[in-house]
Amino acid sequence: MIEVKNITKNYGKTQAVRGISFSIKDGECYGLLGPNGAGKSTTINMLSMLFPPNSGQITINGTDASNANAAVKQIMGIVPQEIALYDKFTAWENILFWGSIYGIKGKQLHDKAEELLKWVGLFDRRKEKINSYSGGMKRRINIACALLHSPKVVLLDEPTVGVDPQSRNLIFELIQQLNKEGMTIIYTTHYMEEAEKLCNRIAIMDNGQIVAQGTLDELKQQSAVTDMIVVDFTQAPDEKLLAEKLKSEISVFENSLTMLSSDSKKDLTRVVTTCTDAGFEINRIDIQKGNLESVFLKMTGKQLRD
Repeated sequence: MIEVKNITKNYGKTQAVRGISFSIKDGECYGLLGPNGAGKSTTINMLSMLFPPNSGQITINGTDASNANAAVKQIMGIVPQEIALYDKFTAWENILFWGSIYGIKGKQLHDKAEELLKWVGLFDRRKEKINSYSGGMKRRINIACALLHSPKVVLLDEPTVGVDPQSRNLIFELIQQLNKEGMTIIYTTHYMEEAEKLCNRIAIMDNGQIVAQGTLDELKQQSAVTDMIVVDFTQAPDEKLLAEKLKSEISVFENSLTMLSSDSKKDLTRVVTTCTDAGFEINRIDIQKGNLESVFLKMTGKQLRD
């Protein structure tokens, strides 16, 4: 469905995307996982043809995106990171406006608007202005607007940023239903659990590059991760000191230390002894089996934080 070959994007002297390549199968949910500034949104903007890459090629549904802009856009739905709604319009008015942009008119547009508003659970509040909606409700209307023209592919750029847990779960259910019905989805996020829960395959992005991609099991094999030891202290530990004493790759964030381990039972005693001898009081210790967080830490040398 989508083939991306060695695309780059520069903003002046800053290279936001550095020659990334990936392919997405028809009906697949493909995740772009990485911190803010990794190049995820820039990649989405190039896929949606908001602006072209400086080099490389994007093929969508067998068509070179640079040569068939209108035809490709017609099969794509875009859910941008920023809310693309008019605050002083009602939800119904927003839906009708965006439907007209897609060229949908009359009864067809009204029927589709009603269908989508019911689907996102907001039909009963369709006459209320968007500025009265919560962040999660706005996100759901944003998704509905992107689906008015029944696209084959939908691009979702951080669609759960700033929403409450209940709205996030509702958005998860909507996305899973779309994917179950065969829609191809590209999903960007900096939340580990979202990528694990929703995506068939995941590309880990960092500094404008894809450092690894595959299913979760494939990523675990590529990174050769096993367990992760997480230690919480009463005060912030000295990362440099503990790295030298443990002679292992560690990551420190606030009062927490994380260390990858191929033998957690053996390493646990060493970690406790080293940290205690160094004068850092331990509050809590947790051993986590190999997961996406440990893969990301292994691949990038850093933890992914909000």
